[in-house]
Amino acid sequence: MKKTISIILLCIVTLSVTSQEKKEAAKDYSEKVKTLDSTVKTLYAVISGERGAKRDWELFKFLFKPGAKLIPSGKNKEGEIKVRYMSPDDYVKSSGKWLVEHGFFEKEIHREVNTFGNITQVFSTYEAFYSKDDIKPFMRGINSIQLLNDGKRWWVINIFWTQETNENKIPENYLPNE
Repeated sequence: MKKTISIILLCIVTLSVTSQEKKEAAKDYSEKVKTLDSTVKTLYAVISGERGAKRDWELFKFLFKPGAKLIPSGKNKEGEIKVRYMSPDDYVKSSGKWLVEHGFFEKEIHREVNTFGNITQVFSTYEAFYSKDDIKPFMRGINSIQLLNDGKRWWVINIFWTQETNENKIPENYLPNE
């Protein structure tokens, strides 16, 4: 009897794992990371959405090489410049709910790219809105995105960013030419 129950449980677990693997294999995100441009555009698109719209956190995490970090920087209440190191999972836990509850659209308005071999540094100026229909951004800043091309795809290695403040305006050379 115990042997039969063990075999049944093993079959259920195996079927469950196989079903999950098929489900994961069904989502092919390879086109999203095929080029540098598609990877950066996907990064912005996957965190953006109207209030109440779910984000595809599986796709978000797919963009990052294991061990990658998201690193916001800025002044704390005491005026000291600080950084916070987050994994993609940490970012989802700390910001995911807020993005959905408030609505958030981050739009790239300018990009500077430097590449050497298989590494690329992107300085990406952004504006943030609560809705895609908003005209005036509630925030601007620069994302410093480090990426790796392993010959098969692009990986986000780190995103290090800071927001624009009254004391720290975005330099003209990182804004669109108008």
